[in-house]
Amino acid sequence: MTEPTPRRAVLVAALAVATAATAATVPGGSASATPPTPSTPPAPRAPGRTVDNRFWHSYGHWLAGAHQGTTAVGGARPGLKIATAVGRTEYADPHTGRKSTWEYATWTSPVHRSTVPATEAIASWNARTPSGTWIQIELRGTYTDGTATPWYVMGRWASGEADIRRTSVDGQSDGRSTVWTDTLALDAPTATAGLRIAAWQLRLTLHRRPGAEHGPTVWLAGAMVSDVPDRFTVPASTPSRTAHELKVPRYSQEVHAGRYPEYDNGGEAWCSPTSSQMIIEYWGGKAPASALTWVNPTYSDPQVCHAARSTYDAAYKGCGNWPFNAAYAATYPDLAGVVTRLTSLTDLETLVRVGIPAITSQSFRPEELTGAGYGTAGHLMTVIGFTAAGDVIANDPNSRDNPAVRRVYQRAEWENIWLRTKRVGTSGKVTSGSGGICYLYAPARPSRAQFGALRAVGVL
Repeated sequence: MTEPTPRRAVLVAALAVATAATAATVPGGSASATPPTPSTPPAPRAPGRTVDNRFWHSYGHWLAGAHQGTTAVGGARPGLKIATAVGRTEYADPHTGRKSTWEYATWTSPVHRSTVPATEAIASWNARTPSGTWIQIELRGTYTDGTATPWYVMGRWASGEADIRRTSVDGQSDGRSTVWTDTLALDAPTATAGLRIAAWQLRLTLHRRPGAEHGPTVWLAGAMVSDVPDRFTVPASTPSRTAHELKVPRYSQEVHAGRYPEYDNGGEAWCSPTSSQMIIEYWGGKAPASALTWVNPTYSDPQVCHAARSTYDAAYKGCGNWPFNAAYAATYPDLAGVVTRLTSLTDLETLVRVGIPAITSQSFRPEELTGAGYGTAGHLMTVIGFTAAGDVIANDPNSRDNPAVRRVYQRAEWENIWLRTKRVGTSGKVTSGSGGICYLYAPARPSRAQFGALRAVGVL
């Protein structure tokens, strides 16, 4: 039902005891060496804003930045590819023990001056990685005091498993900020002292087998940064009073309990990939039969098993890596996926009205969400609509079977458990909430109305 350990709870606990440390050395050969970025002052902060998004995805976006062997390609879905490899590196996969030589090229984004001096950053990317290819995503921030973080690896990613194991990278810190699975966060003493990330940039390293003609293609890359204040309660937003419900397929993670324990201890922990699969199929995505041949033919909904395997993070040992889920969704034709934070159910209503459902992360005690029938330290579900009264219609994968997945939850309760950053757990100890984390999957070429809605909630 939940992640094996609630990730934001781990993050908060770790930040509270963080000690000064030197930056960890991140393996990656010569592809990891880049001179520091000059200090960049923050952009003026927009009044009341707590979240800032910046994603590169157009041909013009890919022309910008610094190319070392990469090139922008146009067409229906512009992207970034290798033109000429600029070097070779040996990668020792920590999860398989295999050492392989790869040639690579890199693209470094322009520096983005955030409108929200931030305490956290989460990267997103959408890419095609055919056999014999993979990508590495790094982020470097500039603090408000003008100094820079190291280049932090935010993911080593391939859609398959034949070449490398998809992985986050543990042990990265400069004593003031730390990467926790998929989230770069300021350490607690640093954040309390007022230091923030004022600006940031990405570096993409595209890898392919030496001498290969083709490599990976990156269609989208960027990040969401945020500075959400600590809060135990969040007032309910005013509902639109307009009922709207999207016809999203229903899948239960509990149907898969005990299946494939090598992926996050089995289906009972697959809330994230199960939710992802629901929305992928809502948009018309379908796993090809060839991708499902490994699944036991007696198992129902084999595509959910495929989603779990395709989102598994070998370092985190779970399927709940947020960007890995968005990247998996984007492997389906004409679908894009990002991780962001939204600020209210009003934002979600804006999206649902134009046909865009969303996956949200929340944690709660049983009595805090009427009708759930369970408590959780971290759980993903899919918002598919709203009643006329403004209550939330959710496809909750923690259900006994597929027909039972559709639920209606009270607006004020649901909004609070989703948006808060602090809560009291079942043990009576203060722990954490997600602060409005959300996966958004939408057409790579959205309609005019969808584009407007995504812009209205700050994603574009």
